[in-house]
Amino acid sequence: MSVGWVFLRYRYLFLLVLSCWVFSVNAAEDMTAKDVVSTFQLRLIDAMSGGSALGFDGRYSKVEVAVRESHHLTKIARIVVGKQWGKLTKAQKKLLVDRFSQLIFSSYAKFFNEFSGETFSYVSEEETRRGGVIVHTLFEIPDDEDVKFDYMMKKKGDSWRIINIIANGVSDLALKRSEYTDVLSRKGFDALIGLMEQKIVLFSKES
Repeated sequence: MSVGWVFLRYRYLFLLVLSCWVFSVNAAEDMTAKDVVSTFQLRLIDAMSGGSALGFDGRYSKVEVAVRESHHLTKIARIVVGKQWGKLTKAQKKLLVDRFSQLIFSSYAKFFNEFSGETFSYVSEEETRRGGVIVHTLFEIPDDEDVKFDYMMKKKGDSWRIINIIANGVSDLALKRSEYTDVLSRKGFDALIGLMEQKIVLFSKES
């Protein structure tokens, strides 16, 4: 086998991998807000379908990928602490985003822990005044009432990302902001991180 042939072979493989990577990046950029939500919901159902066989850690791994690729985690963390974000150091901001992200993964792994034929269905979408999009969907539960899930979307670069989820009219972001800003203002940053870590451990033990 000649050196030239080997060079050409690996040069071809490199170009093939590069072209696939570029295609995947472009595909992600071309996804609509609806596409992002639909993909996230399909992955969530996939994690639910694993149920107890996957265990908490297995579901956690699946939802982590799903959330990271669909949510704007830094923006969400920034919103939940409000104006106090500007008072945090760079290291504190990073820690806050890390712990807050872990809390989101843990909550999905705990509460979406089994599958009984549930499905998500797309209803409609609307543009907001600030250039965002709200994707309206239904979480259909056999022998129970449907739950409305509305996803508030914003652009992160060229990609749409979820920044808030409203379930039956209740904003998840508003609930978190009310709790976390109160803890941060009364007890300080370390107490807020401690609260998040306690919840993460609690979710993992109960599942």
